[in-house]
Amino acid sequence: MAESRGSIASFATYRPPLPVDIFSCAVPPSPGTREQKLTDGKSYNCNGRPIPAPALKLLIEKKPELASECGGATAEDVDRGRATGLVFVSEREDGLETLHVALRFNGEVNVVSLADIYGADAFGGMRMEDSACFGGGFAPEADHSIIYVSTKKQVEKRRAPWTVVYRTSLRTGETERLTPEGQYDLSPAVSPSGKRVAVANFRWNRWTGEIEHLKTDIVVMNVDRKAQGGKLNRKRLIKDGGWPSWGSDNVIFFHRGIEMQDPSSGKVTTTWRVFRYDLNTEQTEAVTPEDINAMTPAAISETKVVVATIRRRTNQMSVQREVAQYRHIEIFGFANPNQQAVKITQNIGPKADYYNPFVLDGGNSIGYHRTRTEDIIKKQDGKSDVPRTFSKLQSPHNDVAQFRVSGVFPTFSTDGSKLAFVDNEFKAVWLADKQGLRVVWERSKTNTVFSTVWNQNPEKDILYVCVGPPFSASSPMEIYAIFNVSGSSGGRPEVRRLTDGGYNNAFPSSNPEGTKIVFRSTRDHMHGTTDGTRHKNLYIMQDAHAGETVGDGSVTRLTDGEWTDTQCQWSPRGDWIVFSSTRDKPANAPLLDHGVDIGYFAVYLVMVADPNVVVRVVTSAAPSAGPGSVAGHVNHPVFSPDGRSIAFTADLSAVSAEPISMPTFLHSVRPYGDIFSVDIDRDNIQKNKDIKKFHRLTHSRYEYSTPAWTQFATDDHNAQWNMLVTTDRATADFKPSCPYMQADGGDSWHMTGHMILPRKCC
Repeated sequence: MAESRGSIASFATYRPPLPVDIFSCAVPPSPGTREQKLTDGKSYNCNGRPIPAPALKLLIEKKPELASECGGATAEDVDRGRATGLVFVSEREDGLETLHVALRFNGEVNVVSLADIYGADAFGGMRMEDSACFGGGFAPEADHSIIYVSTKKQVEKRRAPWTVVYRTSLRTGETERLTPEGQYDLSPAVSPSGKRVAVANFRWNRWTGEIEHLKTDIVVMNVDRKAQGGKLNRKRLIKDGGWPSWGSDNVIFFHRGIEMQDPSSGKVTTTWRVFRYDLNTEQTEAVTPEDINAMTPAAISETKVVVATIRRRTNQMSVQREVAQYRHIEIFGFANPNQQAVKITQNIGPKADYYNPFVLDGGNSIGYHRTRTEDIIKKQDGKSDVPRTFSKLQSPHNDVAQFRVSGVFPTFSTDGSKLAFVDNEFKAVWLADKQGLRVVWERSKTNTVFSTVWNQNPEKDILYVCVGPPFSASSPMEIYAIFNVSGSSGGRPEVRRLTDGGYNNAFPSSNPEGTKIVFRSTRDHMHGTTDGTRHKNLYIMQDAHAGETVGDGSVTRLTDGEWTDTQCQWSPRGDWIVFSSTRDKPANAPLLDHGVDIGYFAVYLVMVADPNVVVRVVTSAAPSAGPGSVAGHVNHPVFSPDGRSIAFTADLSAVSAEPISMPTFLHSVRPYGDIFSVDIDRDNIQKNKDIKKFHRLTHSRYEYSTPAWTQFATDDHNAQWNMLVTTDRATADFKPSCPYMQADGGDSWHMTGHMILPRKCC
């Protein structure tokens, strides 16, 4: 039966709260220049590229409705430039980030997915698609094809990207893989002749945990192996480069991150610059100056390129920024290095971020994507709100549904009637039930509330939250209980602190009866370690109602060791507790790698009746890889309601897009990754040791985190929160204050590329 095992909710950490869409403007722009929207304005749309006329005509031949439902555009309209096409990524297919084409004619826009044109064999299943471009050039008789990235094929190797470049013939729909088995590619770009494609290839055929500056090289190969004697002739041209773009068949522009270490502090910073590589001379030369950040180039000619710039990078956690700290689109010339850059988007909206430019009409127009600020709702009190909804996502399992929550740490009551979460300012606790959607508790400061979880006994109507600075183990953090959350007993909710003593306490979870709580704490590790960290272990609070602050409330220790045990959840049957831990981290392992926590988190089970029985269930890297193989992140594990599976967030699939092409944050993108699950034996704990087979549940360029699993389907009438689950973003009422927005001195509001989201919730 569909969705018979319930639903999984999760949160996309860096996904902008306002939809992104694709626009263009004329070059050179002037104050008051108006943008042109290039899509139909539905869903989230990004990473657009123009479709050459011969390719567009073939797409219309394959799918006549593309033109007939757009004013009846003809082949002559395409040849004369009256009808134009765009290929781009959209989330309108059940939340999947997949490729679509838009035909624009006489002011009308019609959008069709490539899956609708060529079927599920080439464009089907759970996947993420990206970076489409076209082979065959502009010759009508050429074998035109679309080149793109897809994650549709599972990679058994852990901590390995699933990103593979494919080629699909526009005439026949025949699809072939261009990325060799065992290798991983990103960001394909086809040469002007349409015969060669350049990609960013993961060096050493692996991902080593880097977050912003991927270790990729530029590799060039043939688009059509049949036309070249059956060979792709892959050749590595440029070491340490990404996002290639052809200025001609002999010139490639690309970006590169240049890391520099401060001799006094030891801090490593990365500056991004765009370079130009000449295939004839094999010379590489810088195009953009070293005092600004420039990335995601799109070549206009051999000597001119449009890029995204951040002229002055700042604290990525900051909301308030100056114009120079926004990401803007600019044109740079190579032939005359003294020539001033042509600023494009600064004349349109100086306090907004613009991403991933592309060239239209020979450089007379430039395209890009940005947030749709017109979707902000103005209220009578002068404040601004962002429309929110719980979006249903496609699931790889027929018996498990998925949806995305517009809030952090979603949690379901056991009876499925209530859903709670924290807003994206980590300030307020929201509740969705039969009475609607509302705030049930709010703090005066941001970044102080997280890790909401229901007491497993639904009759108690108790919600637990953690209060304090969540990412400082040396700072006190307390667990609170909100009694009578929904008001089912009449009256207002009552809030009580359960922990005491100034320790760092977090991630509570009750037993099925609702009488006890397991949580993690630093209480026996208050002196810290040589590197300044404090170890955390699991404890059981014997009275889930009184806590340890009232009477003789007692706490007993469950795990013991100089490591971090955290993110715990009691099983539905009450016999086991699942948690994430660094207990197998090698003694000589570094604290940081690429400037971020290297992790070494794996998922474990502990037997409540005998805490000496601990079984490691799943690691980030394969256990057979040897010492240190558990490096990485497998975090936030939760049981399925029937106890047969565990869902978690992990970096098992590495990264799926070049992180610098996305909104930048402190320690982004994707330190955890996507949502995964493993099936377990719920009767014999020892049979769950180092499970090999895992299921990938989400495919995204964003980080998906903090899953929750309810026994109820999204269409079950007993789950009153499901009235807020929709495939249309235009409904629902959750409108928290948006940390992406900042005022522009008056009534103008703009979306920033920054978000006050803390990292490493452990």
